[in-house]
Amino acid sequence: MSEDSPEGGGCEDESAEALPVYAERVLDVAERIPPGRVMTYGDVAEWLEEGGPRQVGRVMALYGGAVPWWRVVRADGVLLPGHEQRALGHYREEGTPLKEASRAAQGHLPRLDMRRARWDGGGRAEGHT
Repeated sequence: MSEDSPEGGGCEDESAEALPVYAERVLDVAERIPPGRVMTYGDVAEWLEEGGPRQVGRVMALYGGAVPWWRVVRADGVLLPGHEQRALGHYREEGTPLKEASRAAQGHLPRLDMRRARWDGGGRAEGHT
C-alpha cells in the first residue's frame, strides 16, 4: 500500500516501536476520514488538540503511505504539488467534490471544493474552522 504514498512510504523501514505516538494519532485520524471527504492539516491538529498543520504535514510526508493520504489536504484546496494526478484519481473515484479550474489556471487542474468536501469528524459537511 505504501507505494501509493506521495512521499514513497517510509513505514516499511520503521519498526512498530519506532513510529512516534503523535504520528500514530495523526494516521488514525486520516484513516477515519470517509471516502469522498477531506480534512485539512490544521483540522487534524485541532481534532487531536495537539501540534499544528506543519507537524501533521510532516507526519503525512514521513508515514502517510499507510493511510489514505489524499484525504489530508491543504486548506486552500490545492492538490498536493507533485502528486496532483494520483490524488485527482482518488478524488474522482471517491466522488470528492471538486471545483473545476478555469482555462486560465495553470495546468487546468481542479481544486477541492472545501465547503462541500471538508469533514469535521462527526459526519457533518462543515469543517472545524
